[in-house]
Amino acid sequence: MKGGDNLKKDFSKPKSWMLYSYLAPSVLLFVSFSIVPMAMAVYYSFFNWSGGPMKKFVGLNNYLLLIKDNTFWKSCLNNIFIASSCVVFQLGIAFIISALLCSKLLKFKEFHRAIIFFPVVLSAVVVGFLFRMIYSSDNGLLNFFLSNLGLSSFIQPWLDNPKIALIFVTVPIVWQWIGMYVVIYMTSIKSIPDEIYESCAIDGATGFRQAIYITFPMIMDTIKVSVVLAISGSMKIFEHIYVMTGGGPGTSTMVMAQYSYKSSFIMNKMGYGSTIAVGILCVSLSFILISQLLFERGKRRYE
Repeated sequence: MKGGDNLKKDFSKPKSWMLYSYLAPSVLLFVSFSIVPMAMAVYYSFFNWSGGPMKKFVGLNNYLLLIKDNTFWKSCLNNIFIASSCVVFQLGIAFIISALLCSKLLKFKEFHRAIIFFPVVLSAVVVGFLFRMIYSSDNGLLNFFLSNLGLSSFIQPWLDNPKIALIFVTVPIVWQWIGMYVVIYMTSIKSIPDEIYESCAIDGATGFRQAIYITFPMIMDTIKVSVVLAISGSMKIFEHIYVMTGGGPGTSTMVMAQYSYKSSFIMNKMGYGSTIAVGILCVSLSFILISQLLFERGKRRYE
């Protein structure tokens, strides 16, 4: 019996070297493609470097220039606008859709789920080109429909107007990733016991009330994670805007990742481009921290 017990223990508790061997590939990839580039960006941010073998140490001079750089702060505000729009509309619409897909009212749920998730598998470049054609001032679909509906007075070059260009480049970003959060929310909602909804239905709480007072509070941790994902994804957005406007007109749609790319590979200021990358990291972490603090404060008030 003792031998059998020992054998059972050996199978039930894997040895530490096995756990480390399973984790090693993932940790190695994370360190190679995240930690090392991040450390290199911090290192190069202290140099005046154009990409060649020669680089000049300038200390914190690049960071002082960054603080005074109006283009960086303009792009930072654009990123914050995109991130705020994604948190409000992306996650809000995803919550509504996931609540409907998990309800008994909607039919053909698998079909709707596939259609909603389809944009997620598309390349960001493809989505950018698609909406660039939709917004085209010459033969775009948007102006075509406005013309056929007798609303010719609303026709305009949507991506060439600096007052509204940022709003219209945000639309495809919000649209593309709704499906991912729908899947995340549906997984979380299905983990809620059916008995809770049944007891609430007996008390008269159905539909909208169940979604607000039952579903929303019980998936709060999932929503917090989704907010972090939405903010971090929005702060490094690049492809959509690069394809649609290139950051123009002027700097009206310029984002931080594009400004870092422009400084590094077009203006050959690798050191300053690395400084902008460090700035992106600091802004992202600050925004995420603020959102988590607001979540904690709201959770205390709710309790």
